[in-house]
Amino acid sequence: MASAVERQAIIDDEHLKLLSLGYVISGVMSGFMSLFGLLYAGVGAMFLAIPASDGAGQAGEAPPEAISWIFGLIGIGMFVLLLGLAIAKFRTASLLKQRRSKTFCMVVAALTCFGIPWGTAIGALTFMVLGRDSVSRQFDVATAA
Repeated sequence: MASAVERQAIIDDEHLKLLSLGYVISGVMSGFMSLFGLLYAGVGAMFLAIPASDGAGQAGEAPPEAISWIFGLIGIGMFVLLLGLAIAKFRTASLLKQRRSKTFCMVVAALTCFGIPWGTAIGALTFMVLGRDSVSRQFDVATAA
């Protein structure tokens, strides 16, 4: 029979593997959603490129150029933020497997909590698992090595 410490180590390893998988899936979704930022920026570029018309074939008044820039900047900003979050989630998945940088994992878990409902679940479960003393010892041992 396995002792209680060995059983807890097996449970901790399984939970960390599942969290790592969850962060990979969440990272893929964040990366995919970042593409919508590029779509939004494309709408802004389209406003600049296509002259306005009133529907009768006559050139009408074009939308203000500032609107095009606002669409473009919001789209690029959304793309950069979501892509950065996706990269952070992939890094967190890797660090959870290696049992390193507990603080970075918790910061990304806090940011992930804003992704309602799945991100909140992953973030909360990350706090629960990383808060265990047995998991903290695994991270301490990996950091010392």
